[in-house]
Amino acid sequence: MLAKMTVITERCKGCGLCTTACPKKIVSLQKEKRNKKGYFYAVCTDMDVCIGCTMCAMMCPDCAIVIEK
Repeated sequence: MLAKMTVITERCKGCGLCTTACPKKIVSLQKEKRNKKGYFYAVCTDMDVCIGCTMCAMMCPDCAIVIEK
């Protein structure tokens, strides 16, 4: 595993910009749980495929995504 994508769920407002930025198409807005503000938040659907490019984090207007390498 190259990298780990972590979403700070309470900062995420579910805008979906990270989902369009991911070159591997492994970031999506999940549909089960909401954060305290009522938003469905982003998740990485396959951490093993994540290349740690940080595109999702760079696109996030709320700095809700952290990439650890």
